[in-house]
Amino acid sequence: MENIPHDTPALIVYYHGAIPIDVYYFIAKTILFKDRVIHTVADRFLFKMPGFSIISEVMNVIPGTVQICSNILKENNLLGISPGGVYEAQFSNSYYTLLWKKRLGFAKVALDAKVPVIPVFTENVREAFRSVSFGKSIWLKLYTITKLPIVPIYGGFPVKLRTHVGKPIPYNENLTPEQLQSKVARAIEELIQEHQRIPGSIMRALVQRVYELPKKKSK
Repeated sequence: MENIPHDTPALIVYYHGAIPIDVYYFIAKTILFKDRVIHTVADRFLFKMPGFSIISEVMNVIPGTVQICSNILKENNLLGISPGGVYEAQFSNSYYTLLWKKRLGFAKVALDAKVPVIPVFTENVREAFRSVSFGKSIWLKLYTITKLPIVPIYGGFPVKLRTHVGKPIPYNENLTPEQLQSKVARAIEELIQEHQRIPGSIMRALVQRVYELPKKKSK
């Protein structure tokens, strides 16, 4: 938690599991140990659900427009974003591939608000819950049409989860949004390479609950 600032703003960028259960725990720990609330960005479809607007207000969840996100940071807050969003949640796999496409919104937010970006990755998050792998082409077509999270999810396995907070990437006015996006993506991929055994294994992640496996050897 030492990389999370005590009293200055920062943009926290994380890998999106099938269900972002790790984010819920991370937000709770930040409140307990840093006495700070992390505002989070949710997909727009959630705000169309009855009652979600009330929940979002209580939980500090916001729609992801550049201006709203930038304003949150300029008010000295912490903000969490997963560039991959629902798409990454549904279609990434046990190889923990980042699926950001060409999304630059988070980079534009960080540059506009002039804040550092903190890369975050949770080990075994895709072993806790998984999206089904069969019929991927069908689910992808349906998602393209509806933009809704329709891929079935299974799991709830009591695997060992460990969130790794990388070193902040400082604000640099000379970077373009594209350059900053690439830099943050590399930082998260390095966290994955360092801490996650690939491909992920539900059984191995369950074993880690009771037995600490040897660290990965650097290549």
